[in-house]
This record gives sequence, C-alpha cells and structure tokens, in this order.
Amino acid sequence: MNAEHASAALITRYVRGEELAGDAVWALESHLETCADCRGRLAEVDTPGTLTALESVWSRLEPELARTTPARHRRAAWLSTWVTPVMLPWLLMALLVVVAAVAMDRLWQGEDGISFVRLFAPILPVLGVAAAWTRGVDPAYELTAATPRAGLYLVLRRTAAVLVVVFPLLLLAQWVTGGSIAMSLLPSLAFTTGTLALGGVIDMAKAAYTLIGIWSVIVIAPTVTYQRETFLFSEAWLPMWAAALAVTAIVIVLRRGAFTRLSARRA
Repeated sequence: MNAEHASAALITRYVRGEELAGDAVWALESHLETCADCRGRLAEVDTPGTLTALESVWSRLEPELARTTPARHRRAAWLSTWVTPVMLPWLLMALLVVVAAVAMDRLWQGEDGISFVRLFAPILPVLGVAAAWTRGVDPAYELTAATPRAGLYLVLRRTAAVLVVVFPLLLLAQWVTGGSIAMSLLPSLAFTTGTLALGGVIDMAKAAYTLIGIWSVIVIAPTVTYQRETFLFSEAWLPMWAAALAVTAIVIVLRRGAFTRLSARRA
C-alpha cells in the first residue's frame, strides 16, 4: 500500500478473503475508513460466487417483498415520526401517576390543601420526551436518526405526541380535583421545553433525570414532608412559569443544530 492509496492487488486479495499479514489487514482497513476512492475500488472488485450469492438472496426476498404492501410501509414510516415503540409503557405509567395523584388529592389533604396533581404535573411529560428521542430506549433509533428529517423537526413532532397524551390526562385530573388548570399545564409545558433545551446540551435522558431529581428534592419532598403547598404554584408565579417557557423555547430554536448531533450520543 503506497502513501496515498492501497494497491489494486491488495484490495483484490482482501475482498476475496486471501491470507494477508495482520498488520497489512489493519493498515488497509484503517485506510479504507478515510479513503472514499479506495472504498469505491473495493466495491468494484468482482469475487467468485458474488453474483450467485446475490441471485440466491434476491430469489428469497422477492416473494416476501411482493406480499408487502407499500401503503403499510408508508403508514409505518409516518407513524414512526410521531411515536416510538416505548410509548405504550410510558403512557401506562403516566396514566398510573395521574390516577395516584388524584387518589392522594382525595385522601390526603394537607393544611394548605396540597394538590398532588399540580405537584406531579411538571415532571409528568419529561420521561415521555426523553423516550421520544433517546438511543437507549428506542430500538429503531439509528434508522430514525439517519432520516432526512431527523433533528429538531422529529423531536418536536414526538414531543407533540407526548403532550397530546399528557395534557388531556392533566385536564381531566384537574377537573376532578378542582383548582387552577393553568397552574398544572403551564409548569408542565415549561418542564417539557426545559427538557428539550437541556437535552440539546447533555443528552435527552440525562436532562430528564436531572430535572426530575431537582424537582423531587427541592419541591416534592419538602411539600410532602411539611404538608404545605409550594409558593411556586401561587398565581403570582404564573408570569415566571411563562417566562421560563419562553426562555427555554428560545434556547431550543437557537440551538436547533444540536439536535442533529444527538445521534452520536448515548443515553
């Protein structure tokens, strides 16, 4: 192999599986990773039995492909831009959390009338947002991340699918328990955009765990311990939640390019 390209003889021997020295194989494979010209020459090498093997594979695939309807593939591709395979378990978990919060609101009222629905509302969509765009929980992550519309476009579509599930649950729970609907939905939306904004920096799953941990330690634990509703749910804090929503949304837009690089990160 010369300084610039591998020799035709070396590439041919490599493709045909002939015996080569270990250092020669290592050097060639390292070179192929960075040299498009040599990869192209490698693809052009004709090996004995290649055509026969391709015809054999195609003869087995063709009947299967003939039975597959294109419409089914189109529906599956369209659906994959909105949801992931892990959405159903997350949906069941979100439903259980809401039911538990409503039950606690009914059975366990503190001195200041703690609303567990409001208490858990901010973090309810967070894990769903993480599941919408995280390598560790999406079996089709690599395929989806390689699509032309991957990145912020796909993240926002899947986040919208999460909110379509969460918000009706919160609305129903808040209607059953009473109280301000805005104080449930606005913090929930702010945490959603906060997860996306932070996820563009440290990874979506880590962002979700971080926000859930901070909220649990600073708000949930003291509220349950002292049986007093946090001041964060007072009407005076509505503008602050709206400001947090606006700021994190701006961060998402300004750092939209970060979402095209999430495929290189691991949860």
